[in-house]
Amino acid sequence: MTIKPFNVQSLVLAVKSLEQRQLVAIPTETVYGLAADAYDDKAVARIYQLKQRPQFNPLIAHVDGLGMAKQLVTFSQPALLLAEKFWPGPLTIVLPRKPDAKLSHLATAGLDTVAVRWPQHPLATAIISQLGRPLVAPSANPSQSISPTSAADVVAGFGDKCPLVIDGGNCEVGLESTIIDMTAAVPTILRPGGISIDELREVLGEVQMADKDASIKAPGMMRRHYAPGKPLRLNAESVAPDEVLLGFGPTDTAHNLSPSSDLCEAAANLFRMLRTLDQDENCSKIAVAPIPNEGLGVAINDRLTRAAA
Repeated sequence: MTIKPFNVQSLVLAVKSLEQRQLVAIPTETVYGLAADAYDDKAVARIYQLKQRPQFNPLIAHVDGLGMAKQLVTFSQPALLLAEKFWPGPLTIVLPRKPDAKLSHLATAGLDTVAVRWPQHPLATAIISQLGRPLVAPSANPSQSISPTSAADVVAGFGDKCPLVIDGGNCEVGLESTIIDMTAAVPTILRPGGISIDELREVLGEVQMADKDASIKAPGMMRRHYAPGKPLRLNAESVAPDEVLLGFGPTDTAHNLSPSSDLCEAAANLFRMLRTLDQDENCSKIAVAPIPNEGLGVAINDRLTRAAA
C-alpha cells in the first residue's frame, strides 16, 4: 500500500492507477471512498472482491458535474431542482439509467436505475475530471464495518490490500450522503445522510422515508451495516459495568460525540469514535446515549441502528 498526500503529483498518480484498473482510496466530504472506473467491469469487480460486498448491493456513480450526470441518467424537472440546490454535496439522486449509458452493469447491480452524486471535494472532482469518466467509490472499508473518515482508517481496514491511498485529511461531513429515489411516485429517502428530509421538502414538497423492508436499490440499505466488532447498545440511559459510554450532550464521559449537543459535530465524530472504542482493549461493549431523531440525528440514528443489528 502506498499513501500519498493530496497534491498535483498524487492526482496524476491516482488517475494513472485508475486507468490501469487499480483501486484508489480517495477522500470526499462524506467518507473515504474506494474508487474505480465506473465503466470498467473488471475494476468494479475488484471493489466487490476487496470489500467482500454482496453483488446485489449497487454502487453510486460519482461525477464532476451535471453534464457528466446527464450522460448516465434522465433527469426529471424536480431532480434538476435538487441537483441545482445541493450539488456538489452530500446528496445522491436515484434516476432512470439511459439506455446508452456506459456504466458497468455490475456497478448498478443490473438495475435500470442509477444512483448518482457530484461530491464536494476538490480531489474527488479533479480525479473524475482528469479521468474523463465517472467513478464508483463506496466507503473504503470491508463491507458492513465502520466507514472510514481518515486515511488511517482505510489502512486499518484493508492493510496493504488497497494499492494507493490519497490522504486528504479528515472528512468534513463524516457521514455518507443522503440517497433519494426520484423514480418513486413520491420522492423517497432510501438512506438518510448529510442532507435532511426537511431540506429536501423545502425543494420538493412531499418526501417520504423508505420502508425498512424495501428492496435494495442503493447503498446503505442492508439491515446490518456500519458495524463495529463489539456489541452496541442504543439509547443508553445508564451504563453497565462491562460497557463504555459513547455520549451525546453534557455527559461526563471520555468519549462524547458532541458535548454541546451539536448534531453536525456528532455526525463528523460518529465513525471515528466508534472505531476508537472498537479498537480499545479496555472496552468490551459500547453503550450509546440517546441521539435526537431530528435533522442530522435521523441519519446518525439510522447508522447506529444498522450497526447494532
